[in-house]
Amino acid sequence: MAYYGISSNLVLYLTRKLHQGTVTSSNNVTNWVGTVWMTPILGAYVADAHLGRYWTFVIASAIYLSGMCLLTLAVSVHPLKPPSCREGSSNSDCNGNPSTLQLAVFYGALYTLALGTGGTKPNISTIGADQFDNFEPKERAHKLSFFNWWMFSIFFGTLFANTFLVYIQDNVGWSVGYALPTLGLAISICIFLAGTPFYRHRVPSGSPFGRMAKVLVAAARKGRVTLPNDPKELHDLDQEEYSKKHKFRIDSTASLRFLNKAAVKSGSKSSWRLSTVTQVEETKQMLMMIPILFATFVPSIMTAQINTLFVKQGTTLDRSVGPNFKIPPASLSGFVTLSMLISVVIYDRYFVPYMRRWTKDQRGISLLQRMGVGMVIHILIMVTASLTERRRLEIARENAVVENGEQVPLTIFALLPQFVLMGVADAFIEVAKIEFFYDQAPEGMKSLGTSYSMTTLGIGNFLSSLLLSTVSNITQKHGKKGWILNNLNASHLDYYYAFFAILSFLNFIFFLVLSNFYVYRAEISHEMPGGDQGLLTLRTFDPKESEREN
Repeated sequence: MAYYGISSNLVLYLTRKLHQGTVTSSNNVTNWVGTVWMTPILGAYVADAHLGRYWTFVIASAIYLSGMCLLTLAVSVHPLKPPSCREGSSNSDCNGNPSTLQLAVFYGALYTLALGTGGTKPNISTIGADQFDNFEPKERAHKLSFFNWWMFSIFFGTLFANTFLVYIQDNVGWSVGYALPTLGLAISICIFLAGTPFYRHRVPSGSPFGRMAKVLVAAARKGRVTLPNDPKELHDLDQEEYSKKHKFRIDSTASLRFLNKAAVKSGSKSSWRLSTVTQVEETKQMLMMIPILFATFVPSIMTAQINTLFVKQGTTLDRSVGPNFKIPPASLSGFVTLSMLISVVIYDRYFVPYMRRWTKDQRGISLLQRMGVGMVIHILIMVTASLTERRRLEIARENAVVENGEQVPLTIFALLPQFVLMGVADAFIEVAKIEFFYDQAPEGMKSLGTSYSMTTLGIGNFLSSLLLSTVSNITQKHGKKGWILNNLNASHLDYYYAFFAILSFLNFIFFLVLSNFYVYRAEISHEMPGGDQGLLTLRTFDPKESEREN
């Protein structure tokens, strides 16, 4: 609620209060959101290597709360507030531009908040998943539904932000609109702290980047070494050693075979020259997810566009519902959330049990298949958005409101289909993404794996800024009007959305190719060596091999 209470309406605050243009305000939003989703890499590293997930989350929550408090002051205290504009006036009619101090406090608060989210976002979901014991069959079964309901809870808070909070911001004031999520965040932190005695706490297992670097260096140093035919000749610890440390042992695989050389016994026992098979396989698992990470950039760019351009579109349409009520443009995102909430329930309660009978997969369909369905829906969204925008521009021309940029006599609910489809897509791709990167990451790198799913959103937002600026500049060359202007009635967002539909289709083909070569990891063997109930071995899982066995 706190994060979306800021991000959902931020583009309107920048245009209405800080007097920024369409491209500038959109880019400032996506740059900030990109930072929010990139800092989890830092938070994941600190959690996995040093402080552990619990203490990283607690410290980051304090930073997050301080950023929210400062942001509330920046829109409330008179010397820190930007100069006001008369209702309906242009930026040139405002009482001066924001001062350097006002901009510094406002953006300082935003980026303090972003630093705090870096420690909270990758760790809170991981802490939640850690509460399920992989050694207990019933808890393992419940864990399969955890991320569905985790995302449900997140989007429930988002729904409140996109409806109630944005209405308060638009009609009551930004001070109250920012103070409420700040208060909500403080209460939520207290609730989390109250549960501390009941949590299962994971101790940090050392730097994941350091362990991966040692494997890469060791493999490079032994580049000319011949691999043994029997993987059992590679270096690894005894099963008892893993059992004592309560860690999983991972068997050697043929994927990224070059890295297996790091475990070839060559005399030296230096950690920079000799790695265990388990360390090698952990490194492989993290590296093999990177191509899938790349394939999720385009959907993340699309999500960023919805938070900016779709909301800006809403400001040009008739927002009246009855004689005295106008829908805040950002509230349309509430339909994304509502659609997603309904979709998650249907998916978990009906779709998964039905598909499970057909596929014999406990998840109904695989995580990559779930992502792929979301990507197909993304293509439909951009096609729908392009056609809707073409219709909006036609009505603008018919009513002679192109040049003056006045309101187009078309209901804001014309944008509803693309927002509803976005919620359905999120139920597939966003849930699958966070579960995939958590599930496929090694046990000691779960926070880092979870941060992958957030990194894709961060990079997507930065690429969104780059793409928006590039398209805007290229299409305005040689005296042309351009596709993206401050006056959206004179723009050609229909061309931009059509371009995005093509880009999404090409990305989907790329994703299909990558998925065909990806081998799942972390299927837990039901055999416990030596009858030791404290030890499980892990092996990679190839669905095609499973079909052959059946």
